[in-house]
Amino acid sequence: MPIRQLSETMINQIAAGEVIERPASVVKELVENALDAGASRVEIVTAGGGLNLVRVTDDGSGIPEQELALAIARHCTSKLSNDIHDIRSLGFRGEALPSIGSVARLSIRSRTANGDSAAEIGIDGGRVLPVKPAAANRGTTVEVRDLFFATPARLKFMKGERAESSATSDVVKRIAIAFPAVRFTLAGSDRSTLELAATDDTAEGRLARVAQVMGKDFPDNAIAIDAMRDGVHLAGHVSIPSYTRANALQQYAYVNGRPVRDKLIAGAIRGAFADVLPRDRHAVTVLFLSLDPSTVDVNVHPAKADVRFRDPGLVRGLIVGAIREALAGAGIRAATTGAAGMMAAFRPGVAPYSHPGPTGGHRSHEAAYHASGPGGFDPLRSPQRPLDMGYGEMGYGEARHQRNGFAENDQAAFDTGPPASADARAGMAEPAEALLGMVLGAARAQVHENYIVAQTRDSLVIVDQHAAHERLVYEALKNALHSRAVPSQMLLLPEIVDLPEDDAERLAMHSETLAKFGLGLERFGPGAVAVRETPSMLGETNVQQLVRDLADEIADNDTVETLKERLDKIAATMACHGSVRSGRLLKAEEMNALLRQMEATPGSGTCNHGRPTYIELKLADIERLFGRR
Repeated sequence: MPIRQLSETMINQIAAGEVIERPASVVKELVENALDAGASRVEIVTAGGGLNLVRVTDDGSGIPEQELALAIARHCTSKLSNDIHDIRSLGFRGEALPSIGSVARLSIRSRTANGDSAAEIGIDGGRVLPVKPAAANRGTTVEVRDLFFATPARLKFMKGERAESSATSDVVKRIAIAFPAVRFTLAGSDRSTLELAATDDTAEGRLARVAQVMGKDFPDNAIAIDAMRDGVHLAGHVSIPSYTRANALQQYAYVNGRPVRDKLIAGAIRGAFADVLPRDRHAVTVLFLSLDPSTVDVNVHPAKADVRFRDPGLVRGLIVGAIREALAGAGIRAATTGAAGMMAAFRPGVAPYSHPGPTGGHRSHEAAYHASGPGGFDPLRSPQRPLDMGYGEMGYGEARHQRNGFAENDQAAFDTGPPASADARAGMAEPAEALLGMVLGAARAQVHENYIVAQTRDSLVIVDQHAAHERLVYEALKNALHSRAVPSQMLLLPEIVDLPEDDAERLAMHSETLAKFGLGLERFGPGAVAVRETPSMLGETNVQQLVRDLADEIADNDTVETLKERLDKIAATMACHGSVRSGRLLKAEEMNALLRQMEATPGSGTCNHGRPTYIELKLADIERLFGRR
């Protein structure tokens, strides 16, 4: 077949395949055009999930009549100067409108501030219609009908109306967070309306817009982020560790005001929350990165959702460091939603609490009890049993007083005896007023040999003693681990790891950093490194796999976090087995000491596995349970 020039319509349809994937893509491009035009109000109307109709109306600067024909021509834009590295607008490629017009019926009606009247132009499946007079207020209305009618094969890949409408709503919310001073309205064919009132561009206004999008609970469970490093500024909010979601859909990231979905930013967020969240939970974040446009490439893909940083290690380090510093400085905080869950649990008809089973499913504590066999609960088969209960060949009744290892056989020293009578309790000294003013208050009792009940001036606090002490031990181990060089062990024979030359060179460049974590390596000819020392904490480890994992991470993120994370996981395991076990009786002084340590330790609101260490129930909530309010 001879080489020939593609038609303009065919070129636009090919471009549309990259830019316009679904109705939400149309909304994104049109709303970005409205914002680039200086709009303070943007109204979006959809029908049929956006496949039948998408209409975007704004009050921006408008398009002069003589420029309408250029507006729908490929690679024509008013947003780009001669420097491709200095992009300060959301759009700049000049492809969106002609791409949409090649696969749909598109009309643009616009009027400038100084114009006496409006004008309209249309495209019908790639065929340009003539410009004609129209009636309109200042601004622009873009209407897209019958999306993909010119490429019916694309329609087979569209999801249901509800799914497409949900994707459109998500796009509008993502953009709206970055522009709090703009009023957004989204109306669908199901008569549902999303209205986001304009706030202002201050920190308070931005947080108010975030609350409109993410719910009123987020501001009460968020920590402010504000950090600067080498010309890169990071601002925004992240959730406290006890306020999480089951997926990462509520992680919003912006680079110079542009909504992005960047794997480097997502990975940095995961790294920052690595040891404070459960494996299957995700933090809620809104992060704004501001940097010189010349140091970030937003021209990676026509959809403009991906970016590439000139110094990815700097950006990742800034995000991880800023979030961890903010979490440490925020002190101990419990999610406000925890009280709501407790309130619901007290109400009749609520299903028993369930926890993840070994296969990822959920089973209630009651089901776990009955599943243990006809004899009821058997501690020998319990997944929550201590590491070494010392039962050996003996039964539970015979051996329960002979526990050893982490179960501690001197429990009797902490036995406080039977509860005192009411008269005796009345004579006991009340906790000091100062303790009631502390975040976790004063310890009042220990129930079920695992939960500390404390009182503050206006709330009741329930603490899981094992989870809390586990976090305290873990933080102490981490501080000891990272305050000095990690002890290493010399290999009897150096391990030679063959690698691509680029990977070997990257590892050699990071050898000093790796040595601080106990991994000693050096170049060993072309395409190889020799490992002479490994961290003592790792014990026997697969050196080949460890080095290759590090090489892959350095290639992706220019960091050596993999080794650090492995050491942290070992410290977490040691903390789990070395902390106060469930079932240990504590004296009042010990309980109060644990509460004070929690208040002074960053991240102590959750254990190493991400579970909450305490729940707070306000006095007002308790009174509501008893009908007093």
